Amino acid sequence: MRRCRGFSRRPNDHARSGAPRSNDGQLRQDGQMLKALRADLAIIKERDPAARGTLEILLCYPGLHALSLHRISHGLWRLRGPVAPLLARLLSQLGRWLTGIEIHPGARIGHGVFIDHGMGMVVGETAVIGNHCLLYQGVTLGGTGKAHGKRHPTLEENVVVGAGAKVLGAITVGANTRIGAGSVVLRDVEADSTVVGVPGRVVHQSGVRVDPLAHSALPDAEARVIRNLMERIDSLEGELARTQACLRELAAGRPLLEPCRGEAQNLKDREILEFLGDNPGITG
Repeated sequence: MRRCRGFSRRPNDHARSGAPRSNDGQLRQDGQMLKALRADLAIIKERDPAARGTLEILLCYPGLHALSLHRISHGLWRLRGPVAPLLARLLSQLGRWLTGIEIHPGARIGHGVFIDHGMGMVVGETAVIGNHCLLYQGVTLGGTGKAHGKRHPTLEENVVVGAGAKVLGAITVGANTRIGAGSVVLRDVEADSTVVGVPGRVVHQSGVRVDPLAHSALPDAEARVIRNLMERIDSLEGELARTQACLRELAAGRPLLEPCRGEAQNLKDREILEFLGDNPGITG
């Protein structure tokens, strides 16, 4: 599992894993509350055309409130002893009650993250959200089992997760990836991809950076597959009609003016094969 850029491990995590310490120049969630708040405010002004000013954002944006409370609860969560983690959980529950956004205090969130509206959003304990990610309402970063350890997803930088999308399990979503609204992502996704569908499938991948707000530009994979299947049915119906005409000619004893057999066709359309996936009918 790749590490998400923009984070550092706890000191004791380094000791256990033997990994080198991160560079001092990297953004870290630990501390730097004012720096994180400035980055969160800047990204909201950049990506939300409805934002009219700093005061409005500070008072009226539940995503910003949830992130600010989370940064405090995460600091408590990292402290040793029985009291601090309990206080962290209580603070996270307060944030859930106030904003409708549930973020476990153990989750790690980078700077410049924008939770737009966010009602009904859930982020699990071992989830990691990289810098400058954009998440909409109803998003779930959840687990797929009861095993201990890393069991929630990692979003690298500049990932956009559409409304109602579910990203489940200890998977990694590469940088600059867009996940369409309502998608269910269960596997690792490479960087610079577009994922749609249930289960989520990569329908576009390139090194070109896209507008994170351009939800209307997401491809409709199901519509394309249905169109291709309709064209396939039309072709088969034409072939059947031609075969029936040939049989009538043969039954009447008349010579055939053209060959009855057309070109062989099969499900070679790449969009159909990609939509069906490696294991059609299996979603887990």
